[in-house]
Amino acid sequence: MSSDPGTITGLLSQWNDGDEAAFPQLIALAYDDLRAIAHRRLRAGRGDGLATTALVHEAYLKLVGSHGGQWESRAQFFGFASRAMRNILVDHARRDQAARRGGGAVRISLDDDALAQRDFAGAQDASADVLHVDEALKLLAERNPRMAQIVELRFFGGLTVDEVAETLGMSVRTVEREWTRAKAYLLEMLKRQDAD
Repeated sequence: MSSDPGTITGLLSQWNDGDEAAFPQLIALAYDDLRAIAHRRLRAGRGDGLATTALVHEAYLKLVGSHGGQWESRAQFFGFASRAMRNILVDHARRDQAARRGGGAVRISLDDDALAQRDFAGAQDASADVLHVDEALKLLAERNPRMAQIVELRFFGGLTVDEVAETLGMSVRTVEREWTRAKAYLLEMLKRQDAD
């Protein structure tokens, strides 16, 4: 991420204290990072019909609608933005699936590119749709919220391991360990969904 973490945190604090002028400054400062997240996320998808700018702008509307307050740090802000992008992609997949009368949900590859260069052993060519990944992630969040947050930032947010560590204030090694465990869990959940 290219934006200054201290400045983002400072602007969040100002906005939380009621300074309405802080939000446009915050978005201007974080815009390139949000575009990079959206670009990586969309690059991993297939045929979802959204453009990077459209995804960022839809996420912006969710950010504006949230009225802040719950973001005290850069990590919380980018976590919320990643969740917003996730929800947008899931909603888009549902609309697309409904438009096709239940068939042909938006498909995403679970290869290295799709999960932000993740490396499921032996599963580089496996694929699952956005809705199945979302469902599996909800189950993971019930078991281990921190792992789910890491997956959300990596998969839906498109952040690298280093960026996740920086955003969450964790060591790279801890993120790598949790990411490995989360991938194994998600792969197992997706295999079960495919078997059903």
